[in-house]
Amino acid sequence: MFSRELEIWGPNSSQPTPTRAEAEAYCRSLATSHYENFPLVSWLLPKDLHQHFYNVYAYCRWADDLGDEVGDTAKSLELLSWWRGELDACYANQARHPVFVALGDTIQQYSIPQQPFEDLISAFEQDQSIREYDTFDRLRDYCRRSADPVGRLVLYLCRQFNEQNVVWSDSICTGLQLANFWQDVARDFDIGRIYLPREDYERFGYRRTDFDSRTMNQPFLDLMKFEVDRARQFLVDGLPLIEQLPGQLQIDIDLFARGGLKILQRIEHIGYRVWETRPKVTKWDAMGLLGGALWRHCWRRSTSKSAATARKISLPQQ
Repeated sequence: MFSRELEIWGPNSSQPTPTRAEAEAYCRSLATSHYENFPLVSWLLPKDLHQHFYNVYAYCRWADDLGDEVGDTAKSLELLSWWRGELDACYANQARHPVFVALGDTIQQYSIPQQPFEDLISAFEQDQSIREYDTFDRLRDYCRRSADPVGRLVLYLCRQFNEQNVVWSDSICTGLQLANFWQDVARDFDIGRIYLPREDYERFGYRRTDFDSRTMNQPFLDLMKFEVDRARQFLVDGLPLIEQLPGQLQIDIDLFARGGLKILQRIEHIGYRVWETRPKVTKWDAMGLLGGALWRHCWRRSTSKSAATARKISLPQQ
């Protein structure tokens, strides 16, 4: 499917530059056809934000596919370099690709700097050459460029970008990416990637050769427990962000963070045996997460109204 998109809108495209309406329709179609991959674009968001989220999603989708779907490292690097050039053209008000024609309006309206978009490209370029990580610090740096920029873009779109919110958002985004890594240890190894840091697995007595045989021993289970606990702490540390966000966006971020916590819980429930079983969040889990997010949102609103009423009553009479 992506090869067709690349043929139409890639660097050799002969298509005329689309109008903004055409470009927005393109991004909307791309986002809604891949809805499960971008949960923040939902009916819970204010309607006037939908198109802007579609535009940002379309950028992320294209960059990700250029890194993962081409099937040739050299070609992926070449195409990612082209994508960076298209990003530069967008910021110079010379957008040509439909994603950037639509994204240009979003960037202008919400004063989004170029760095988060560049960071994502940098991470996808790194995927072409680095398949294993020696230290957690290096893995964390990868998450800083592959996951955290998405949260920062959300903060810009919601006009909630400030230093403290960024700290919380980064913590949630990194925690969720770690949860996804630990959920997909076997799948990632099948495509030649190991995200478990060497310093960690060697500390627990697991060996590099154990990966090749998918050895499920006590050192591996102890390692996974350690990594699950660390990912959980990242997610929990970011939870205060929820109360700082406006309206129904709280529900989306609540679902986003607690979905990651649910993945970690599922890993625990299978005894950390991720070589044998890929833990999944079920439909019942999803319904429970939504119900919990809605209940907490209503509780926060009720508490806030009660506090406001109490303050009003306690004001001295003039």
